[in-house]
Amino acid sequence: MTLIEGRKFDTAPAVWERVCAVDELEPSFGEVVLVRMKQIALFLISPSEIYAVSHSDPATDAPVIARGIVGSRGERPTIASPLHKEVYDLGTGECLVQPELFLETFRTRVVGGFIEIEVAP
Repeated sequence: MTLIEGRKFDTAPAVWERVCAVDELEPSFGEVVLVRMKQIALFLISPSEIYAVSHSDPATDAPVIARGIVGSRGERPTIASPLHKEVYDLGTGECLVQPELFLETFRTRVVGGFIEIEVAP
């Protein structure tokens, strides 16, 4: 941990975890994977566009985000919570209707046909 101006930052390097094959995902539908005891929702928008976000709804903490409605706002891919319909940017986690809410996001990559998610060790 590093302390900068009163805030703590984890300086341990992140690790990439293999979670599933790309062809196991349906386009525009969410799936949930369990990585290091954390539920993460995966969304395949296109073969080269895969998003990973927390499966927990920021408004209610219910594990439902993967069952949300995939859409877009302009060029920004979004997910709408299935409970109260808050809309989140899949790339940034920003809530587009309630700025105080934020969805945790994770970097993804494809290696050898498999999706990997970057997570803290």
